[in-house]
Parts: sequence; structure tokens; C-alpha cells
Amino acid sequence: MVKTHHIDLDEVVKYFQELEDPRSEISRKHPLVSVVVIAGMAVLAGASGPTAIAKWATIKAEFLLRVLELPNGIPCKDVFRRVLMSLQPGAFQSCFVNWLHWLRAAAAEATGIDQPVLAVDGKTLRRSHDRRQALGALHSVSIWASEFGLSLGQVACAEKSNEITAIPELLRLVDSKGAIITIDALGTQKAIAEQIVAGGADYVLALKGNQGTLHDAVIDYIEKESRDDFVKAKARRHITEETGHGRKETRSYLQMPVPDTLRELELWKGLQSIGVVTSVCVRDGKETIETRYYISSLPVRVKQFAHAVRSHWGIENSCHWSLDVTYREDESRIRDMHLRENFAWLNRFTLSLLKQHPGRDSLVMKRRSCGWNEEFLLEVVMGARL
Repeated sequence: MVKTHHIDLDEVVKYFQELEDPRSEISRKHPLVSVVVIAGMAVLAGASGPTAIAKWATIKAEFLLRVLELPNGIPCKDVFRRVLMSLQPGAFQSCFVNWLHWLRAAAAEATGIDQPVLAVDGKTLRRSHDRRQALGALHSVSIWASEFGLSLGQVACAEKSNEITAIPELLRLVDSKGAIITIDALGTQKAIAEQIVAGGADYVLALKGNQGTLHDAVIDYIEKESRDDFVKAKARRHITEETGHGRKETRSYLQMPVPDTLRELELWKGLQSIGVVTSVCVRDGKETIETRYYISSLPVRVKQFAHAVRSHWGIENSCHWSLDVTYREDESRIRDMHLRENFAWLNRFTLSLLKQHPGRDSLVMKRRSCGWNEEFLLEVVMGARL
């Protein structure tokens, strides 16, 4: 364990210095920066709302008074609630940009990955609705750097169907140059593909019935070329097998250059290849087969295509699953519009910090350790600076 006698939170505090205080002058008993940093550390330690944040802060008063500016002592729960309700989510999230840039650069250096996969997907907080206030459940779209375990941004939208308008806004928040952007079929839109290419990135976009003409044309072409085993199509194939949790899954990835005869070809910026993934899963003696189709701006490099497709599932398996299981996010009853969105971002960001810590413990155990041990908490917050 790293000793903490030389550690302070100046490096963390500086990220929030430009955050505009939404409170009136007479309500600024506690520095905004200190309130926000305490909230973040408390969420790391297991807090799931303003009351829990205040309770953790009271228990850890001696530690917090030593590392943060708190001239009037520990804030009460109403202070945390008012601040997180008053902060505009966009402004709040923007304060994390430089911190995320640093974390992303450190992760890239540690992994040696120079073309990361950035997966875009939506998630609904199912219990965050309030019928009396005609407030629907929070649905947000986020972008997850799969190989790095980093949540790079989120944008809230009214419901899943609004992801089409939220995704362009989300992409504007993130530096995607040199990355591969993966999106489910709902986000397979010509304007989104053009935006990705304009930003210096590549895309792998899923195809379903919402892109009827293109979807049907890709299926027809693949079925036609399969008759001679894709000799003329110059296809490349990659097969993987996985066994575990009582099942065996075989995945066949097939990628080929986009044909000149493909309808709407000229409307999709940068389109170079099409792909199909067939998954055969055997569990308890029962076999299920699933086939998915993709379009991509990547050239035909089937292992790269396979990696991008697999990495996209990381946002479900590593991010959304962890938020529901480790953070119990789907059970949250926070219903104020700004408060729930700001808390959703704190959940995603602190999950990213936990993912960066090199310890071999589970996320649940790391989170508990943040609550139990101040030295471990600082290790997670300060990351590789230690």
C-alpha cells in the first residue's frame, strides 16, 4: 500500500476551479469545489444519494478536514442535494474533460493501444420516473472506451427513440480522432457516419430493419456471394470459440469490401466494408443461432473488425452491468432531473476510476475498500500519480 503522507488533492481540486457556483452568495458557506470532490469520493465509497454522501462525510470528517478546504466544517445533506440539483449537467460534466484526457492518455500508454474502440449505447434508469411530476425515467447515451475501461461522456435524452439526436451531441463532447466508433442499429444514420469520419475516426455500425433498403441489400449480397464461398467477394473469415458458464459459443466473423453495386453506397461517408457475425451458442444441449450485419469505414482486416464488434459489447458487460450490479443504479429513486443526471455521471466516472486501479479485487470489494480505507481511496482517486 502506498503511504499517503505526501499526498494531497490539489491535482483533483484544480479540475473544478472553473465550475460556476449556482448558489446565491449567502448560501456559499462551503466551497463548491470541496462539496463536489466530497460527493465524488463518497460515491466511490458506496454512497447512492445526498443523504449517504453526508453520512460518509461526517464519518470521515477528520480525513476530509485534513485534505480539503472546509472552513465551516462538513456540509450537511441539504448542501449536497442543493448543489447537485443546481449544477447544469453539461457544465458539471465539462469539468471532468481534462481529468479524462489525462486518464485516457495514461491508459493508452499503459496498454499500447493507439486506435481504441469507443462504444456508444443507451441505458435507462428504470425507477427514476416520477408520474406525479410527469417525469419519465432517465435515459442517457454514453460513450465507453472499451479497452481502457473509461466512460468518456454522457448525454441524457427523453427516451430511447431520441438517441438519434443525442448521439451527435455526445460525439461532439469527445475527441474521437483515430478511434473506432461502434453503435447499435438505432444510431446507424448517414449523418452520424459522416460526423464520425469528419472527426477523424472510423465506424462499425450495426444494421437492422430500421435501415430497410441497406439492410436488405447487404443480406442479399452476402447470400448471393455465399454460393461460391465468397471467392469473388474477396471475403476474410475469423472464427473464435469460448467456453464457460455452462455454454459453448462459436462466433464466425466475415468481412468483405463493399460492392460497387450496393444501393445507397454513395450516401454513406467513408463506407469501405460490410460484415456479418454468426454466433452459435450451445447451452444445456440447446443450440441458438444469431446473425448480425454491419457496415464499416474500416478496410478489410477481419481480426480488427472482430475486435471492434466484441469490444462494443463491453459497454453492456463492463459498464452497464457494473452500474446495475455494483452501483445498483437501476434501483435508484432519485427523481429530480438534474440531480439524477449528475449522479448518473458520478457513477460512470467513479466506475472509470475503479477500473483504472490495478488491484485484482472485484469492483464491489474495491468500492468497499474506498469506504473503509482512506489510503486506498486516495490511490483510486489519484490513479497513476501515486
